[in-house]
Amino acid sequence: MVALSMVLVFLLIMSRIKSELDAKISSPGEATEWGDPDLSLPGSCQPAPSCKKCILSHPSCAWCKQLNFTASGEAEERRCASREELLARGCPPGELEEPHGQQEVLQDQPLSQGSRGGEGATQLAPQRVRVTLRPGEPQQLQVRFLRAEGYPVDLYYLMDLSYSMKDDLEFVRQLGHALLVRLQEVTQSVRIGFGSFVDKTVLPFVSTVPSKLRHPCPTRLERCQPPFSFHHVLSLTGDAKAFEREVGRQSVSGNLDSPEGGFDAILQAALCQEQIGWRNVSRLLVFTSDDTFHTAGDGKLGGIFMPSDGHCHLDSNGLYSRSPEFELSKLIPKSAVGELSENSSNVVQLIMDAYNSLSSTVTLEHSPLPPGVHISYKSQCGGHEKRAGEPGARGQCNHVRINQTVNFLVTFQATRCLPEPHFLRFRALGFSEELTVELRTLCDCNCNDTQLRAPHCSDGHGHLQCGVCSCNPGRLGRLCECSEAELSSPDLESGCRGPNGTGPLCSGKGRCQCGRCSCSGQSSGRLCECDDASCERHEGILCGGFGLCRCGVCHCHANRTGRACECSGDTDGCVSPEGRFCSGHGHCKCNRCQCLDGYYGALCDQCPGCKTPCERHRDCAECGAFGTGLLATNCSMACAHTNVTLALAPMLDDGWCKERTLDNQLFFFLVEEEAGGRVMLSVRPQEKGADHTQAIVLGCVGGIVAVGLGLVLAYRLSVEIYDRREYNRFEKERQQPNWKQDRNPLYKSAITTTINPRFQAPESPLL
Repeated sequence: MVALSMVLVFLLIMSRIKSELDAKISSPGEATEWGDPDLSLPGSCQPAPSCKKCILSHPSCAWCKQLNFTASGEAEERRCASREELLARGCPPGELEEPHGQQEVLQDQPLSQGSRGGEGATQLAPQRVRVTLRPGEPQQLQVRFLRAEGYPVDLYYLMDLSYSMKDDLEFVRQLGHALLVRLQEVTQSVRIGFGSFVDKTVLPFVSTVPSKLRHPCPTRLERCQPPFSFHHVLSLTGDAKAFEREVGRQSVSGNLDSPEGGFDAILQAALCQEQIGWRNVSRLLVFTSDDTFHTAGDGKLGGIFMPSDGHCHLDSNGLYSRSPEFELSKLIPKSAVGELSENSSNVVQLIMDAYNSLSSTVTLEHSPLPPGVHISYKSQCGGHEKRAGEPGARGQCNHVRINQTVNFLVTFQATRCLPEPHFLRFRALGFSEELTVELRTLCDCNCNDTQLRAPHCSDGHGHLQCGVCSCNPGRLGRLCECSEAELSSPDLESGCRGPNGTGPLCSGKGRCQCGRCSCSGQSSGRLCECDDASCERHEGILCGGFGLCRCGVCHCHANRTGRACECSGDTDGCVSPEGRFCSGHGHCKCNRCQCLDGYYGALCDQCPGCKTPCERHRDCAECGAFGTGLLATNCSMACAHTNVTLALAPMLDDGWCKERTLDNQLFFFLVEEEAGGRVMLSVRPQEKGADHTQAIVLGCVGGIVAVGLGLVLAYRLSVEIYDRREYNRFEKERQQPNWKQDRNPLYKSAITTTINPRFQAPESPLL
């Protein structure tokens, strides 16, 4: 391989690497995002036959467990309804069974910086929580994170030792001390380790010729080691000398193709916890190479199809012994990339830049979810930055400073019941701490009235639970009041028919049990003759959502009227800005204005054919203030509803009307409407001024005539001046001596000579 002048460095921050990879590798098909709901939730609460089915049908459903709550013939399913409906039907609040989800914090150590060097810091809180979910009802949990100062770091340097990295190896041999010194600037507890990789030792990745396997370098004079997939050289240590000593013993190797087997090495470095020596601290894996890397699927070229089993396979010499057997799986998240110089001399700075960038990004994620449970995040990163995550996504805050606390609001929602508690783990990528959430679901009622052989159930012929009798075998009825043998008696059916004994049993809307109708659905009444779902609807909602339907008639809530409770008794929607109902041009009905003829608009404030207030009150203002105008002879009677006063206020605004009297005099007045329909007109007289229209017209005409005369005079003057100049020049030339023959064209000869070619002498041939 030819060495490239530029190479790349990948830095990955890993937290609890092995458990993450175990979860992703062993359960590759388990979804961690929102899926389709497993429970179809209707838009509103519907009747249900039991308390358990009631609370599972919709999160707004409640169950009334009061004895004898349902009327005669009414189905026990009617006990299931919304809280508001049950209270309106007379169920006492104490008899409502309405379970809700809850949270219980089991461990919540306060956030702290820990001791010097970051040891013992608490960065994630709370640590253990139990969350109980009612299907369809969301629960929100607040998770806090504090970025501690000087948090311990383990750094493992993983280097490509293919032949093209020969120059870089010389510099990395001197890297240990400089790297430790720079990392100790951010933390007092830091350790470094070293490992190397080349490629899978099968065709077509490396040559399998025995001589090439022993010495794959181009020339046999160079120091070269056999190819390998991954070699763990030095476990994590704080000894810089040991790092430089072990790296100094390394030599390059070689392979055939350009991509390298770096991700096999990354996977083993993550899985081999004990051999590498990872601590429960921030874990950095520095990956350096000068070329691309093999990805999942490339192993098929060498006949390798089995994905990684998620276990460590290092032999006693630190070599990955089963590389030819396993294919790659998923990549590790959260990485940064930088560009190395030709000899890797800038690697320390790149590592520090990547560490600062990644450690200031806090990403909260969760382990795989059980079926039917969904999660969404909302990140509160401080200041004005708020990020609303998509369902199933991670919570993330960028540019988090040391000692800064950020919050994540995690919303849980279940759409099905869990068979057993599920433990969900949350962690911030790059940090070892985690939050354990014990998820449970609330899928049954906890009624405290359960009685075996209850007297309420016909003296012990059934068990009482949540207000409903569960009859013993062979007993039937709402209260277990009859036996199956009595069902064949014709006398019992007579109680389920009309007075004349005809018609279907229970009006065809229920079944006859023990001589009584047990109605189905929303039907009620002794013979199920009432349908509590047949009331009128408003905007598609039964009784407009503001009343209860009973026997086909809406019983509206307070302040609501109408056949579908569509009318509100409020009037705030009819009040105009001036404080009048419908602007005085209509009446309020169902909190909406009903406008008079000619008016329209939500507040009846628009009328295209109507006069403006100024136009309506102009005549009264003129006759009341000046005694002139069309109403001058009948002003007191025609304008009895107005009160006209003269106002000498000098300031006028846009609210004042500007009109003219009959004699074309301009005046201003202000219209103010008072209670009782009276109108206050404040008139401000204006000084009479002369009409200058005629003077303006005459002035314009005179100006036009004057301009025309001036132009004519100017033209005549210019012609006169030109004529005089030409005449003077003529006189001057005429006085010259030779003027008559040379200058005057009248004296030039008009004689011309004409030659006839017929009489022209021929030319001499001698010429």
